Amino acid sequence: MRCLWGGLLVVFLASCSNSQFDDNKTQPGKTVFEGVNTEEPVIAIQQERPRIVILGDSLTYGYGLDRSESYPFLLQERLDQSGNNYEVVNAGISGDTSAGGLRRLNWVLEGDVRVLIIELGANDGLRGLPVEALRHNLSEIIERAQEKGIVAVLTGMEAPPNYGSVYTQEFREVYQELARTYKVHFVPFLLEGVAGNPDLNLADGIHPNTAGARIVEETLWNTLKPLLDELSQ
Repeated sequence: MRCLWGGLLVVFLASCSNSQFDDNKTQPGKTVFEGVNTEEPVIAIQQERPRIVILGDSLTYGYGLDRSESYPFLLQERLDQSGNNYEVVNAGISGDTSAGGLRRLNWVLEGDVRVLIIELGANDGLRGLPVEALRHNLSEIIERAQEKGIVAVLTGMEAPPNYGSVYTQEFREVYQELARTYKVHFVPFLLEGVAGNPDLNLADGIHPNTAGARIVEETLWNTLKPLLDELSQ
């Protein structure tokens, strides 16, 4: 499944280029997850409820979907139905890299944030950005969240194979190593069961469609539910 995901990324990379984002200077012929950029959370914040913030890119933003079809919105519905009194903040910006997420972390962590879900790195991998930069940025995000007493959840991502097996392996290991080092709750691959399946993705072969977003939400919920149970004790 992950190999197929990588193959689709190669096709997508070959057909697109990007000059809109400048993290570490995008190289010609490489692209990022594209969509409508916004510096404001997509889901409105209700001040009286503790927050679960999802810091991410277009996968979190819900590229190509109605707001009500994005996995953060579906997660909010699940929380409400299960009686968990949290407000989900969709802090996904299309095209964002781990460096971009780190730059906007201050406002993301404002207020009563209890859980930070970190969904970043897909664009780093698509653009072949240095693995050490990814490691540094994600480490900083996790550390700053933990310093505030916020529980971090890290979601893993895969790099496309066109940069070579060494880069792909090192990229994957960054998430695994950070999960062990910081003892964070970990989702090994956010798109497990979705990536590479044309029935679960939009025409670009990368972004989940409505059915795919439901599976992503289910994958995340399987990690988040026991965490919330612990916080409620």
